[in-house]
This record gives sequence, structure tokens and C-alpha cells, in this order.
Amino acid sequence: MRKQPDALMGRRAFLSGTVAAAAGLASPALAQFENTTEVERDLTEVVKRNISSFRSLQWQPYFSNTRNGAILVDVSSRCLHYWSEDQSIYRLFPTSVPLTEDLTRRGRTSVIRKVEGPSWAPTPAMRIRNPEWPAFVGPGPDNPLGTHALYLGWKYYRIHGTHDTRKIGRQSSNGCIGLYNQHIAELFQYAKSGTQVLLI
Repeated sequence: MRKQPDALMGRRAFLSGTVAAAAGLASPALAQFENTTEVERDLTEVVKRNISSFRSLQWQPYFSNTRNGAILVDVSSRCLHYWSEDQSIYRLFPTSVPLTEDLTRRGRTSVIRKVEGPSWAPTPAMRIRNPEWPAFVGPGPDNPLGTHALYLGWKYYRIHGTHDTRKIGRQSSNGCIGLYNQHIAELFQYAKSGTQVLLI
């Protein structure tokens, strides 16, 4: 049985109208992101979005093995990947990353020490940039290292928590990699002295 031409035209008109309406609804949503800018340095200002790319990865392109576990920090996507030694545990966490390229360190190192309730003191370079900062901050809610810290083989570099959750997903650190306190607490349980670390 042949379909009536009027019925076909009715469906076509309906579909084209639906597509046009959907496009019209999408336009304002797309337009609001055209001039989106990300403020990295001043966390007191409203930032429309942060950038973090949640994409699971395999460890093989980055490590020859997972002995002692492996941590991959991708500075561009602002994520930290963790694999346990037997590869039964894989975790992906959003991070904060250094403010500028000259503060960013890349390459291989390892966890050399773990501290729960770390204290903090600014590096000599930080004191020059920010002379108003305190010389020492003990453990607690004012500590920039949050609740836990993994000290790396590179002097002054750490993977640590933060009480300032606005920093996660942004360029906001002076060189370290920051995680939400609940995430660093979880990573702290998995990682051990000798865990491999690669920053890319």
C-alpha cells in the first residue's frame, strides 16, 4: 500500500521543525561558552569553569612495570592516575597544577616519604615572590598541604591535599600537585615509599 503524499510531507515538516527548534534551543547554550575565560591566579573571582579531562589510561605507555605502584600526573589534563603493583587498583583523581610553566616540573621521580598532618614552610623562592606569607604553618585547616602529603624525590615537590577546594582542576599551585583531601587520603593508603611517579 502506498503512503499518502500528504502524510509524508507532514512527517518531514514535523521533523524539520523539531530539528530547527532543537538548534534554536542549543544556540544560547553554545553562545555562552564562546567568550569563556578561565581566571587562574585569583581564586576569589568567579570562574565559569575549570579544566580537567577524565579519561582513563593504561599504564603500559608510561611505565615498564608497576613495581611498588605507579602514579602518573598529566599536567595538561590536570589529572592523577594511580595503578597498584598488581594492577588490581586503578584510580583517577582531578588535581591542581602549577600556576606557570617555569614552576612546572616534568619527568620521573618516586615517593620518598609519606606524612599525615604535614606542616608547611614556603620555599626561598616563594618567600621572594610572597614576602607576606608566614614562615611556617603547622598541621590544621590553614595548612596549604591539607591533611596528607606524599614527598617526592625532587626537593620542594609534593603531591598533597588542600583545604581550598577551588584550586582543584586549575592552575593554582606553586609547583606541587594538589588533590581534594578525601582523594589524597585514599591515595595515601595505596602509595608507599618507592612508588613510581611520572609527571607529563
